[in-house]
Amino acid sequence: LSRAGPGGAMQSALLLALQQEGGRMERGGRRRSEAEEAAGKGRMKRTIIKDWKTRLSYFLQNSANSTKMKSKKVGKHRTYFRPSPEEAQLWSEAFDELLANKYGLAAFRAFLKSEFCEENIEFWLACEDFKKTKSPHKLTSKAKKIYNDFIEKEAPKEINIDFQTKNMIAQNIQEATHTCFSAAQKRVYSLMENNSYPRFLESEFYQELCKKTPITRAAQGT
Repeated sequence: LSRAGPGGAMQSALLLALQQEGGRMERGGRRRSEAEEAAGKGRMKRTIIKDWKTRLSYFLQNSANSTKMKSKKVGKHRTYFRPSPEEAQLWSEAFDELLANKYGLAAFRAFLKSEFCEENIEFWLACEDFKKTKSPHKLTSKAKKIYNDFIEKEAPKEINIDFQTKNMIAQNIQEATHTCFSAAQKRVYSLMENNSYPRFLESEFYQELCKKTPITRAAQGT
């Protein structure tokens, strides 16, 4: 054999070893990258749910405080408990089922806040309160406040309704009746039911509420 022979063989063997090591590092890198990506998604999901719970806690606290202030009995305070998975699943059967549940309503408001369209549910709630008003004087003052908050051009919480409906409301609030905002409320209700409501049902937070906690053997006492 010539002197070049063994040297060439050693170089080939070294090159092969480096290629194999590079392949293992590349595969290891891919596995780490996939693991990091999965971990990142997990952290993001936990962050989203935590953010949801913070918003929900805020709305539930406000609801509880409002109920407490309206109560004639001092110290009466209603606590809103997390619904069971079965109860939460009922919200998917109809939009009204969701709105009729205090916890569900607060959760939906938190969702709309995350989508930057909270004004829709606030307007709807203001209209519901407006329709229950008995005093003619309060009816007029509430009508003007709703118009200033939600209807007029560049209102702080302006809702998305057509010009004709806005114009009709502007005329009607001069002599306010309980039907002043009926057309606008129906429009906003339809908007929420057909757009925001389906997205809420697909949200991480709602899916989390519908999950049934597995019963462990320890919990069963076996």
